[in-house]
Amino acid sequence: MAEYVLQKGLQTPDKIALAIVSPTGAERWSYERLRSAVLGTAQALLQQGLKPGDRVLMRLGNRVEFPVLYLAAIAVDLIPVPTSAQLTEPEVAKIIDIVSPELIVAGTGVAVPQAEAIPLISAEEMRGYYDLAPAQFARGDPNRAAYIIFTSGTSGNPQAVTHAHRAIWARRMMFDGWYGLTPDDRMMHAGAFNWTYTLGTGLMDPWTVGATALIPAPEVTAVQLPLLLKRHDATLFAAAPGVYRQMMRVAFPPMTKLRHGLSAGEKLPAVTRKEWTDATGTTIHEAYGMSECSTFVSGCEAKPAPLDTLGFPQPGRKLAVLGPDGSVAFDEPGRLAIGSDDPGLMLGYWNKLKNAPEPIQNDWFLSGDSMSMAPNGAITFLGRSDDILNAGGFRVSPVEVESAFNAHPDIHECAAVEARLGEDTSVIALHYVSDHDIDGLDHFAATSLARYKQPRIFTRIDALPKSANGKIQRRVLREMSGSYDGKT
Repeated sequence: MAEYVLQKGLQTPDKIALAIVSPTGAERWSYERLRSAVLGTAQALLQQGLKPGDRVLMRLGNRVEFPVLYLAAIAVDLIPVPTSAQLTEPEVAKIIDIVSPELIVAGTGVAVPQAEAIPLISAEEMRGYYDLAPAQFARGDPNRAAYIIFTSGTSGNPQAVTHAHRAIWARRMMFDGWYGLTPDDRMMHAGAFNWTYTLGTGLMDPWTVGATALIPAPEVTAVQLPLLLKRHDATLFAAAPGVYRQMMRVAFPPMTKLRHGLSAGEKLPAVTRKEWTDATGTTIHEAYGMSECSTFVSGCEAKPAPLDTLGFPQPGRKLAVLGPDGSVAFDEPGRLAIGSDDPGLMLGYWNKLKNAPEPIQNDWFLSGDSMSMAPNGAITFLGRSDDILNAGGFRVSPVEVESAFNAHPDIHECAAVEARLGEDTSVIALHYVSDHDIDGLDHFAATSLARYKQPRIFTRIDALPKSANGKIQRRVLREMSGSYDGKT
């Protein structure tokens, strides 16, 4: 996979592969420098005594060390585990229990549990590896494990999604089916490096075709992005809907080079799409996917998504909308599924890895979302088939949020749901049972949950609504949350 990503850059060694941009300047990396840093770091990892299949836990921020380490580990058959810099020590400890890393690489100020048995390397130390003699790419079966990413599961435990080297090849179906990506593009992505949306769309895919990746520095705010898009001649821009929404607070300069925007992570509100088009004169092409298979439904320049739909299956994908007895009729609701032989589909979950992906039903991998398919193939999103929360594009398990707050000594019981504050805004709301209103729950959350997992609304109720068999009726709580006036 790593060799595949960097191969095209051999033809243009002096071209800028990566620029980390801010209002005050940019840190630029040529393809030659990037390749050298990756293979030098790979050599250092081997010198640590790591063996093929060993996991490397990545605790890094949005700096160049992130993609360098990610590709370096993959280059020599190690398995990188990218994680969000926002995670707290208890959250990281759960990940360590699942993947048992042989090495941790951490940036300054990023939470890392005390684990004396696991060697720890700082980002500063890693930078000294860039000029080492280059390691050789390890080649082998494209179906072997390449990297692990984490997603929240309905059980509340983090799920270690394990992808094969072949996953990078499968991403080619997005080039024409979503991006319209060419070597001349300058792709700006406003997302954290640990997110597969950023790693794939923002970095790996541009490098695969020899394009330039533009990544905002960690200190850049959403309202500064329009200026950076103009200043750095971005031709494509990718972000979650929440970022687009924040950008609309400022006036946009003329953007003659920009072709269109890309959106994924959650459903893009129609009002946000219109505001973007009014501000830039371009459209936004939306995509749907999941951590287990990245994106596989999208609109594109050649085939825009019909109004109120997500788009079409990308060329080469095999999709179906299934009910209890198999495929449903056109325009009827069901669970969206993708063929279990899709090359981009995960190998399985690391902590319960099997010989085939899961959950599988009759050669289909089932998503957790309800969809319908029109006779022309357009896919319409109808809602979630589970209770996973969507906070700013991040999928969050309610059980994980509830577990954190159930540790509070004054909370008897609680439930987390998604609260819609408007057509284009949703947050996490926590309903809790206690003898009194509790102050400082937001500060309590910060000790055990990443920022994006923390509720913004707290409501004390006398009792949680439950069904006859004792299950929490989250639908009732969501209806209660829908009455908020936007104050959090």
